[in-house]
Amino acid sequence: MSIISSSIQKAKAILMDEDIVAIPTETVYGLAGNIFSEKAIRKIFELKGRPLMNPLIVHIAELEMLDQIASDIPQDALTLAKHFWPGPLTLVLPKKSSVPDLITANKPTVAVRMPAHPVTRALLKELDFPLAAPSANPFKRISPTKAQHVADYFPSGLELVLEGGTCEKGIESTIVGFENGRAILYRHGALAKEDIEALIGSLEEHTVNSKSPEAPGMLLQHYSPRTPLILVDDVSEAKKEHAGKNIGLLVFSTPVADHPQEKQVVLSEKAHLEEAASKLYTAMHDLDALGLDLIIAEIMPLHGVGVGMNDRLRRASN
Repeated sequence: MSIISSSIQKAKAILMDEDIVAIPTETVYGLAGNIFSEKAIRKIFELKGRPLMNPLIVHIAELEMLDQIASDIPQDALTLAKHFWPGPLTLVLPKKSSVPDLITANKPTVAVRMPAHPVTRALLKELDFPLAAPSANPFKRISPTKAQHVADYFPSGLELVLEGGTCEKGIESTIVGFENGRAILYRHGALAKEDIEALIGSLEEHTVNSKSPEAPGMLLQHYSPRTPLILVDDVSEAKKEHAGKNIGLLVFSTPVADHPQEKQVVLSEKAHLEEAASKLYTAMHDLDALGLDLIIAEIMPLHGVGVGMNDRLRRASN
């Protein structure tokens, strides 16, 4: 049974023994292992049921560690790293030969970020190796934003979940790479595209690749509850179309008056996008536990982190 613990030293000991632990980040919880331990990395893929063609993100403690992982780093990448790290931005860069191909799905690039969560930053500073850490959920399921989500997903096979409270951002990092001198957005996330473009100019988007993804989060179906989910403009109209079903509602800021309160989640009554994002996956977990026939989710505002939220909801609905 997975033990939830606040002990960084216990987590360190497990990682040093080439096993894996779940760690908190400001985005979601991750399943972490030493990037140089094939045993640990294979266990991450096996425990998640994640295909080997889907690369992992390497987590580092300090910007100075980037040179150990990546080479030929574009100036725009350094600009973004210096401005947004630690934080919810992942950069896809040419990898050093020392980075195992298992981490990168045999690609010549590696995804790297510096998480902002104080617990995981403290753990990384205790280690002399970076950590690979995809989200701590079975493949394609809803990402975890609480330690208990992880423990519930993995009642066996995972010795320790490092407690870090509820994740502040609530959706995964934004991923940016570079191809032929152009900056490419591979995944919308907790850092708004507009904020990145304000620093380095316009980004091309390439956010779906189900055969050989350049980065995590590009598969068409992902982040899914067991309960069927649809994403709509008009929740009340969609309710009429599915009359007779046991329905849960996931709405941005305005509750649906004629729907049972216990079967709907309002993400932010103040219409605050960051608050809504921080609650998104928890809301999906809670609705998924109700034994519903259908979850109807409202399309979020089409700007800022709302774009990343809609990305997750669309993939959850496929």
